[in-house]
Amino acid sequence: MKQKNPFKRGFEKLKAADEASRNHNKSHVPFRLNFLFFVIFFLFVLLVGRLGYLQIVNGDQMKEQLKASTTIKVTGSTPRGLIYDSNGVVLVNNQANQAITFTRGNTMEGKDILELANTLNTLIDVPADDSLTERDKKDYWLADPDHLQAAEDRLSFKEKNLDTSDEYQKLVDKVTEEEIQFDENQLKAATIFKRMNSASALSTVFIKNEGVTNQELAVVAERAAELPGVSTGMDWQRSYNDDLDDSLRSILGTVSSVPAEELKEYLKKGYARNDRVGTSYLEKQYEDVLQGKKSEYEVSLSQEGNVTGQKEISKGEKGSNLMLTIDTNFQKRVEEIVARHYQTLVDNGQAQYSPGVYAVALDPNNGQVMAMSGFTHEVGSRQIQEFALGTILNNFEPGSVVKAGTITAGYETGAITGNDVLIDEPIKLAGTALKGSIYNKVIGNQIPMNTVKALEISSNAYMMKIVLRMLGVDYSYNMTLPENASSEEMYNKLRTALAEYGMGVRTGIDLPGESAGLVNTQFGEPNGPAGGSLLDLSFGQYDTYTAMQLAQYAATVANGGTRIAPHVVKGIYGNDESGGLGDLQKEISGEELGKVNITPEQMSIIKQGFYQAVHGNDGYTTARDLQSAALDTSAKTGTAETSVTVNGQVVQTINSNLVAYAPSDAPEIAISIVLPNLSVDHDDTNKAIAKDIIDAYAEMYGAN
Repeated sequence: MKQKNPFKRGFEKLKAADEASRNHNKSHVPFRLNFLFFVIFFLFVLLVGRLGYLQIVNGDQMKEQLKASTTIKVTGSTPRGLIYDSNGVVLVNNQANQAITFTRGNTMEGKDILELANTLNTLIDVPADDSLTERDKKDYWLADPDHLQAAEDRLSFKEKNLDTSDEYQKLVDKVTEEEIQFDENQLKAATIFKRMNSASALSTVFIKNEGVTNQELAVVAERAAELPGVSTGMDWQRSYNDDLDDSLRSILGTVSSVPAEELKEYLKKGYARNDRVGTSYLEKQYEDVLQGKKSEYEVSLSQEGNVTGQKEISKGEKGSNLMLTIDTNFQKRVEEIVARHYQTLVDNGQAQYSPGVYAVALDPNNGQVMAMSGFTHEVGSRQIQEFALGTILNNFEPGSVVKAGTITAGYETGAITGNDVLIDEPIKLAGTALKGSIYNKVIGNQIPMNTVKALEISSNAYMMKIVLRMLGVDYSYNMTLPENASSEEMYNKLRTALAEYGMGVRTGIDLPGESAGLVNTQFGEPNGPAGGSLLDLSFGQYDTYTAMQLAQYAATVANGGTRIAPHVVKGIYGNDESGGLGDLQKEISGEELGKVNITPEQMSIIKQGFYQAVHGNDGYTTARDLQSAALDTSAKTGTAETSVTVNGQVVQTINSNLVAYAPSDAPEIAISIVLPNLSVDHDDTNKAIAKDIIDAYAEMYGAN
């Protein structure tokens, strides 16, 4: 047999092995590919199913989420509530103005705002702001990148490594005076820049809100696409009744941007930095009521974070309205009365050293303020200026008007119990001047009198005798007071009684910033230079009070002993369909602050003393001029010995004061009159003012 070539045999073996291998692969490759294709298909089905689920089931939600990434809600201000007098006459209104606004994008930088401000300056006329500061001008200059680089080049190596805020301040310092010598056009642009740059991200500010012309509105609207964040809208500002007198105007307060010192507090309440708020008196006191519910806008943002448009989604609500307790007609009458009498005193020289005059009228039954009037006067001038707020801010020695408080202290401590008889006589303490009543200056002259008589003729000695009893001693000529006469405890016993009527404490009036008066804390040695100060306090020659405090005191006596907080707002009202006075939302009633801690019988004795001060027939009856008032009146006068220093010379003066109420049996009005630092030869102007006010009340309202 022929033998095969060994090389051929080897080749055949290799060929057979290769075919076997190929046959083996043919049986496995299709399976792997099929498995891979199946996995891919399964994942594709899952993806399609998930997309379908999102589109069909969660489509709306996904749209909202996508929309939220390009739109943001912001708030805007709404008109404040109005303020009306007690008759429903509008005193404070809102004047609507066309406005051009700017809403800052969340990525806008100074250079972007600079470019926008310069563009706007060519389109609208914004007068240069007089309050533009040097820092404002430098901020405008530095917003230009080239200028910023120039300032950075001036920094030293050390200055370049400061904190960001410190470094910017150094940049500001590097700007020279010559570089901010702006012309009028640049000042206008800087003003626009300042207003726009004051906006925080996504907050809105007014670029121009007064005197906006139709042409300016049109050009801004037409070029909105190239003015990101700039839009047109409405603004409002407070307007006042033409017949509103100055005294009420000052009480109403003011509205302006959020004060820097209160910014954190307002931000916590949801206010924006550029919101306007009440900053004084009624506007501030009732800010939460007068401030409306904010409007809401949907702001659209570009991918760069710039504002491309905005749409109102909620108009918000105008603030609630206030109705005052004050009838402007009666307020004007009181103001005219006070001004006329005081001007006469100034003109005839009796008020040449007087700083002013103050008068308050309250309803003693509910604390409603019926009128508050005041005028100031400068030494050497014959001009008087309105200052009704002085009735709650300025305090003076009251004199004998306070004597019901001293009698009350006597009742509360047991020094006296009823219409007790004490001896009126001049009081001479060791080391001090003679103290006594104006009608009894003769040592040894003793006049027995009861409580009612002491109020009728205003006995200082009677009040001092009460204090001596409180100290546990009897009076003797040239006596020394016990050590407890200078103790805080004894002063507090007397002041506690005075405070029950509102003297020496805040009245609680709904106007911020009222004075509590001045309570002297220098007690001194009982028999030293300040000896007898406790006795001086008993007849109103030591602490000082405001006209409002004295009016609250008169009202407390008038109503039988209940101290009620005075208030100038009597109700909070909603809005009708036109934005005017709507339904009553909340009635404001005077808060009861406390009661005088004596019996009804003891209070009756005090009221009888007030009545006799007008109706008594003694030659020293202090307020007989009020017998001719249109309403039956009870009163208490007070004269405090005071002084002023003029050109280094001490001039002796008096405070001539009065408290009163009418009608005596069913009081409807309680008043206080304060006339500080009159000449010692003054007339009876305090009683003349009181009589005219009571007559005006009777003429306008009668006696119910």
